[in-house]
Amino acid sequence: MNPVRLIGRATIATVRWSGRVTIFALRGLAAPGFAPRLLGEQLLRIGWLSLPVVGMTALFTGAALALQINAGGERFQAGDVVPAIVAIGMVRELGPVLGGLMVAARVASSIAAEIGSMRVTEQIDALVTLSTDPMGWLVTPRLWAAVLAVPVLVGVGDSIGIMGGWLVGTTTLGFTSQGYLSNSWAYLERWDVISGLIKGAVFGGLVALAGCWFGMNAGRGAQGVGRATTNAVVAASVGILAANFLLTGLFFT
Repeated sequence: MNPVRLIGRATIATVRWSGRVTIFALRGLAAPGFAPRLLGEQLLRIGWLSLPVVGMTALFTGAALALQINAGGERFQAGDVVPAIVAIGMVRELGPVLGGLMVAARVASSIAAEIGSMRVTEQIDALVTLSTDPMGWLVTPRLWAAVLAVPVLVGVGDSIGIMGGWLVGTTTLGFTSQGYLSNSWAYLERWDVISGLIKGAVFGGLVALAGCWFGMNAGRGAQGVGRATTNAVVAASVGILAANFLLTGLFFT
């Protein structure tokens, strides 16, 4: 019976942990004491300051995708599909996923380190002493800022990625500028764009949730903060990939 007992214990622990995270997320989204000024600061830090890394990632991804699709399409005399596949691939999958992963690498670690340091230095306990809800002061602005900012980053990254494919297509693959762009927009549908933006909102929420959760539960000392930072990035990245699979199946199956 020992293996059965171990499986049951692991299942109960997983369900209990999932429930705690869900309650934490719901409290974070609707905590009292929310200050709009803090939301503006987090929108700047999460959105605007993440734009360079997301833009560069999207540019090189779109360019590399165009080269790969052209190389594969030539085997079947289907090189003309490069613009359409680059556009659809960027908008549906690569734009949201890579943008979310870049934001996770930059933002989840930052949030976990910042809140974890506040936990270690007892600044969060000081907020409680001053009758200030730490959830509304620390978690709520970051959650809402990520949910609002990441879809905008995804939209900008999609456009830059398509332009990266256009740059390679017109300079290397023999496409005309007008032909490449018209071919790209002709095969894009509205739901392709909307689904990518919805993914961006979900990914942004996962990134901020991972950073806030592990920061608020960081262990004592510098080692605890470092472990919380690492766990936040890993959890956010794995969560993005898992959520992408579930959302893709929901949207396109």
